[in-house]
Amino acid sequence: MTLPSTAQFLAALSAENAHPDIPAGQRIFSPFIGDWDLVVSWFDEAGRLSREERGEWHFSWILEGRGIQDIWIVPPRAERGGSADLYEYGTSLRFYDPAIEAWQSTWIGPMHHVVRTFIARRIGDEVVLETTQGEVPRMRWSFADIGAESFAWRNELWTGNGWRVQQTFAAKRAR
Repeated sequence: MTLPSTAQFLAALSAENAHPDIPAGQRIFSPFIGDWDLVVSWFDEAGRLSREERGEWHFSWILEGRGIQDIWIVPPRAERGGSADLYEYGTSLRFYDPAIEAWQSTWIGPMHHVVRTFIARRIGDEVVLETTQGEVPRMRWSFADIGAESFAWRNELWTGNGWRVQQTFAAKRAR
């Protein structure tokens, strides 16, 4: 058996556009396709900034345009050499599910041994991912202030009394 080359694998994985089966109004992750520079901020339980780092985020259509994959890297690749304090190098896989009129999404964070599943929908001007029923801890990830050159992202944890912001990203389109 001959293994595919990296170039063949990437060509088989990637897609230029969304598949026509995904309704235009459901292409909620389209604005993120491309490369982004990040400022990532973490907040303690009192809401105080506890850490801040740079990062990078890359989004692409995959699997004949039936899904979107992203790769999230903090700190960015150029700053990862020799550091003992590497945070994450992970990925999300997403696909539109017409049966629920929403996107199913799975985050895989190998450095922290985490797999999380979400359902994503557009809510107003935001794209909101909420953990699937029974997933612990209950979380919500939201994309807001979505523009051609920037967006904001936040990671919130359900405390039983409300949502607490754990992390935010300020994203700018990479040049």
